[in-house]
Amino acid sequence: MAAASTLPRVSNVLRNDTHRLIPWRYSDPGERGPAKIGPQGIGNDESVLTRLTDDVADLNALFELEGATNDRLLGEAGLLPGITLRELVFGLSYSHIVNAAFTHPNPMGSRFNGPDRGAWYAAFARATSELEVAYHRGKELQEINWQESETFKYVDFLADFRGQFHDIRDHRRFRTCLDPNSYSTSQQLAARLLEHGSAGIVYPSVRHKPGTCIVCFRPALVNNVRKGATIAIQFANAFAKPEIRAIK
Repeated sequence: MAAASTLPRVSNVLRNDTHRLIPWRYSDPGERGPAKIGPQGIGNDESVLTRLTDDVADLNALFELEGATNDRLLGEAGLLPGITLRELVFGLSYSHIVNAAFTHPNPMGSRFNGPDRGAWYAAFARATSELEVAYHRGKELQEINWQESETFKYVDFLADFRGQFHDIRDHRRFRTCLDPNSYSTSQQLAARLLEHGSAGIVYPSVRHKPGTCIVCFRPALVNNVRKGATIAIQFANAFAKPEIRAIK
């Protein structure tokens, strides 16, 4: 185990109204309507399952199958290796949104988490969150050389944080954790911090230079989760600068 002296300093965080953009189709299934704002294709907010069949019975069977392989549901049943049932949250507003962040990690991991356990990433300002998300969406479109207009719809989820978080702002020793093209060093740091019981990390945004981001490692520390604005991120094509706007 790494010595405490090799870890970042700890800062007291007292921050309200942090911003995390959640794809609209996942934001609250009970409130979703049939409306969609983009053309058919990657950014369509309609469930991909509805494109497979128009038969209601077949759709119900497909949704049941999807639920049986849903990592959030498996995590809430204590069946995932990366996070324990006692760490997840229940009975709170949008607890399913919080749990999903920790039970649906990217298969390759993200900046401060590996493929077995997710984390709650947020930004201190909405503009930072928008630009972080737009960057990654643009990369996805570029990988397939997408040449058509595409619109992605998100809900801005606000959350408050109280507690002691490791802090790598203005810390040269950890600048490699902010590599724009690699998560190797940052994931190694996150693994060490998890071993030390860290709450998470405050760090400079890599995609929005003035911005500040926070990654929380513990579901119980994501407080007072509620909905903010609905955001549209539109690309004229994969290589165009995105247009970002609030739509309600």
